[in-house]
Amino acid sequence: MKQLVVCGGGNSAHTLIPLLNDSIFNVSIYTSRPEQWANTIELEWQNPSGEVMGRYSGKLSKASSNPQELFPNADYVVFCMPVHKYRVALYEIAPYLNRDKPIVLGTVYGQGGWNWMVDEVCKKFNLNNIISFSFGLIPWVSRMLEYGHKGLTYGCMSENYAAVYPHRYFEQINNEFFNQICYRWFGKGKVDQSDNFISLTLSVDNQIIHTARCYALHKQYGRTWSRLEDVPLFYRTFDDTAAHLMHGLDYDYSKIRETIKLLYPNKNFKHMVDYLTLEYFSHKYWSKDIKDSILSSQTLHSIKTPVVANAQGSWEIDENHRFFLDDIYYGNCIAKWMAEQLNIETPTLDEILRWAQSVRGELIIDDKNHLILNSPDLATSFKHGIPTVYGFKTILDCID
Repeated sequence: MKQLVVCGGGNSAHTLIPLLNDSIFNVSIYTSRPEQWANTIELEWQNPSGEVMGRYSGKLSKASSNPQELFPNADYVVFCMPVHKYRVALYEIAPYLNRDKPIVLGTVYGQGGWNWMVDEVCKKFNLNNIISFSFGLIPWVSRMLEYGHKGLTYGCMSENYAAVYPHRYFEQINNEFFNQICYRWFGKGKVDQSDNFISLTLSVDNQIIHTARCYALHKQYGRTWSRLEDVPLFYRTFDDTAAHLMHGLDYDYSKIRETIKLLYPNKNFKHMVDYLTLEYFSHKYWSKDIKDSILSSQTLHSIKTPVVANAQGSWEIDENHRFFLDDIYYGNCIAKWMAEQLNIETPTLDEILRWAQSVRGELIIDDKNHLILNSPDLATSFKHGIPTVYGFKTILDCID
């Protein structure tokens, strides 16, 4: 048996643990709330109409908030937490990782420069035995039914992709882990190898969907709603305003991606594609446009808009939700920095960053559409993943 530690108790952890049942892994979890985790985690697989297609369960050998209890014996470490927490957690666990054997260190979602973060802690803590991986897309649509006890999934992607470094370990991880958590149970979800992590960092999934939709809601409804029942569902009411913004943001990202491809013609960037192409790759059907792709996804229809009550008793977009902390700071800000290095104009990206900073009362971008890297907000440790925090100065520094 190999020892696998799940880091974080997000939605994906509640899907991953049961799907590791009857595998080569003995599973533990590193969490701030270990007392709330059951010994057995249940999972329901439902179709969009709510019919239960399968039930699974997986056992935890240990739940702990003490890294010294879990990581010295770990063979695999898999992150299931918001992107903006990756670097903090890596610094927490790195001192306790075993240095005398290979350790596979990965995440279920590779947005935000996962390889930069891993390289950073490997250098700082003299870790020369790390094999890193990250998925391009979260493997399943996952929900949490009861924290630490039960999860819900609507199944997995038709196909996914992942980067592994060193490259030669892809087949081993594919056989031991990737196939175990998707194809074995659902008969689909096989993983294609990405030659690089930057294709994942510039993914056009969450970081363009979430930020464009939140801004569209603000444009259409204003800052607040009087009653919670007035708040529209996040995807079911996806409209032309949201589609237009998402198309513009996708186009800004495309200019960055295509310029990188021209600069490095000998590298394989087959997974660095626009939104609709990525949707076809992962779901195996073509949508006529962005709006159709969102509205036709029945598994997204029940997702609520992340709101909180303000001091006046109204409801507003939660500025501390991962749609901001992940997708602005470890998504849009990274893309904006790359655009500046490449002298590319990004009007929709700029508009969204200006909106985000107004919502959060921060300084991210100035009137000339430049990132304010020396602002107190962007100077906060672990706040963002702009490549400068790793000492990078050019696009070349970012290319793996």
